[in-house]
Amino acid sequence: MRQGFFTEDEFKVLRAVLPDHVKVPLIMAYWTGMRAGEVLKLQWDQLDMEQGLLRLEPGTTKNNQGRLLPLTKEVVEALWQWRQATLRRYPTCVWVCHYRGKRLRQVPRKRWIKACDRAGLKGKIFHDLRRTAVRNMVRAGVPERVAMSISGHKTRSVFDRYHIVSQDDLWAAKQRLEVFAAVGGVTVNTETFAAPRTP
Repeated sequence: MRQGFFTEDEFKVLRAVLPDHVKVPLIMAYWTGMRAGEVLKLQWDQLDMEQGLLRLEPGTTKNNQGRLLPLTKEVVEALWQWRQATLRRYPTCVWVCHYRGKRLRQVPRKRWIKACDRAGLKGKIFHDLRRTAVRNMVRAGVPERVAMSISGHKTRSVFDRYHIVSQDDLWAAKQRLEVFAAVGGVTVNTETFAAPRTP
């Protein structure tokens, strides 16, 4: 089973080298875990950029269930800029993901491969972004039930396959356990892992 995902640095490097019309699906998939087919079917009227929400209608997703997704600041800003560019050049285009006003029906394979090669990410595929989003949500402390709702996973077993654990995750867990032990088993919340020892 494939275990690929993007680190934050890899995402940033790839975002920098992709053409604008491919950056949009990249950014959306990285932050939401949406499937490529879901991203590419999006229309502008499904977005509420003031509230930072995206509505997927029933029947447009793999499991045919609708869902409401929160959008991070980066996603909203990217979509706002893309919307303005679209309105200037293709004012009648209803599609979020388009190339010169025509809907993208798939992530452009040649452009994707070329950009990944330039970024030193040979072999990365678009679906790796879905695993990345799930992993990021769990690491950020989003409750798993909520993360499953956002990503559209119906079963826990499938969701768990997408929650990839890296060496960095294991190292962070080790540090947290050491802090936990150092303070006598008291739960702490720290970014630096430098909690003082309990007297």
